[in-house]
Amino acid sequence: MKRLLPILLVLLLAACQREAGPDPLKLTGRIFVFNYRLAYATYLVTLEQTQPLPEGSIVKAEFENPAGGAALMLERKIFPGLPRVVLESPDVTCVKKGRPYKVEIAVVGPDGTRLQALEVEVTSDVDQSVLPAKPLVVGPGYEKNPEVFKDGKAPAHFETAKCGQ
Repeated sequence: MKRLLPILLVLLLAACQREAGPDPLKLTGRIFVFNYRLAYATYLVTLEQTQPLPEGSIVKAEFENPAGGAALMLERKIFPGLPRVVLESPDVTCVKKGRPYKVEIAVVGPDGTRLQALEVEVTSDVDQSVLPAKPLVVGPGYEKNPEVFKDGKAPAHFETAKCGQ
């Protein structure tokens, strides 16, 4: 029995480890989302679980800031029962058509071990200037924004977003 104990311990520890092999997450989509009604843009990256991950694993993402400056950070918990992971950045400004922007993604186990690293680029097919300068609606009822619709009437021309707004 004394000889069997170390072997059993090694087998138990090996059973708790994620096997080396294919990456646990696969990139399934990447796009910029422009919400015209609320006048904001975000990155949207989707991933699919291809391998089980330990309970308590997280995804950390760093989105290149199109306006310059520090990267925009995001951290999401991975739920074993959900096959998809959706990463939506904080609001961004100054997105330029045709320019690739970098997104770095790290999958981290509950013990802090890096399980996977991904680097992707997201390119927009439109410029941020397609957005209005101010949200067209406000509040939970999506009421017309009084700063845009003077006296409840639509302006002859909507002011569009400029870099830095």
